[in-house]
Amino acid sequence: MHSTPEWETVFHAGGGVFFDSNAQVASMGFEELGFTAYEDYSAVPLPITSGQMQFSTAVAGPPYTGGTVYAFPAHLQLPYTLQWNASIQQALGKSQVFSLTYVGSNGRRLTGQHSYSLTSLNPNFGSVVEFPADLTSNYQALQLQFQRRVAHGLQALASYTWSHSLDFGSNYQALPLVQGNSDFDVRNSFSGGMSWDLPASRGSTPVKNVIGNWGIDGRLAARTAYPVTLQGNYLTDAATGSVYFGNLDLVPYEPIYLHGSQYPGGRAINPAAFVSPAGNGAGNAPRNFVRGFGEVQVNLAAKREFPLHDQVMLQFRAEAFNILNHPNFGYVDPYLTDATFGQATQMLNQSLGTVASQYQQGGPRSLQFALKFVF
Repeated sequence: MHSTPEWETVFHAGGGVFFDSNAQVASMGFEELGFTAYEDYSAVPLPITSGQMQFSTAVAGPPYTGGTVYAFPAHLQLPYTLQWNASIQQALGKSQVFSLTYVGSNGRRLTGQHSYSLTSLNPNFGSVVEFPADLTSNYQALQLQFQRRVAHGLQALASYTWSHSLDFGSNYQALPLVQGNSDFDVRNSFSGGMSWDLPASRGSTPVKNVIGNWGIDGRLAARTAYPVTLQGNYLTDAATGSVYFGNLDLVPYEPIYLHGSQYPGGRAINPAAFVSPAGNGAGNAPRNFVRGFGEVQVNLAAKREFPLHDQVMLQFRAEAFNILNHPNFGYVDPYLTDATFGQATQMLNQSLGTVASQYQQGGPRSLQFALKFVF
């Protein structure tokens, strides 16, 4: 759009339709009656005999007590997602560029899951799972980015995203399907990183040996909070026998949050602001409208290279994670019947669940040192 040297402007736009294979849903039909079987043995001597290991997956007929039947729509179609984006990139001199991007995504024909216990209606059956295929999702985001390529020993990257995500249930669940904020709906997110190789010293050789060849790496991550999915009474659907956690009713004129030093992180969701609906009522509280805690963490590293001989070099690196030791709170108790309802009961690094907590973000300050030979 603009080609003046060091002030170039580039416009990008794109879109597409992406179909899901729906393999997860399709495979569920092969998990139960007629496809899998198991035998339980108690007080049986080892080793297991070949006869004990041979049993059939054939279905002999009713009753099917305890089994699960999967029911699919007669005209089940593949879910798909519409995605589009547009961006403007503006050069700021030789080494820097600023980008402004809008990203959108709409999911269509998404598949949900309803589980029904039919034992009360027909003792020959256990559970029946059906898959409604008319759900939708929506994601909108505005993204800003500043990038500096390596110049004079310094490179940097900073990005900010405002986004909003809506769906009818971010995970498969029994009942009910309610449109609202997605479980992963983070509205504001910032990330910044830099790497700086310090200028070489012009002093004497001893001085160079002390302060030369050093570098600094830094990263800042900050975001607002994830939603908290409130859980009311453990309900049973009278018609089908399905069990699920119900939503809550809002109490008028009660504050949603309480503040004070007696609460972890200085804040808690107010239990007096919610009551369980009468019977199996759906509850009038919007889905995922209350929030937990955000995150702020600064990581910093210092590095240096020591030339030893010709092409042999020793690298030293000292890294500090959450160097400011900022407390980041994680899991918030969502069950109204708990004494700790609305309060953070874990730190963030204990709440993510993918790897051990000592390697997760959001933990207390920790240090790491490394030496490496390069040749």
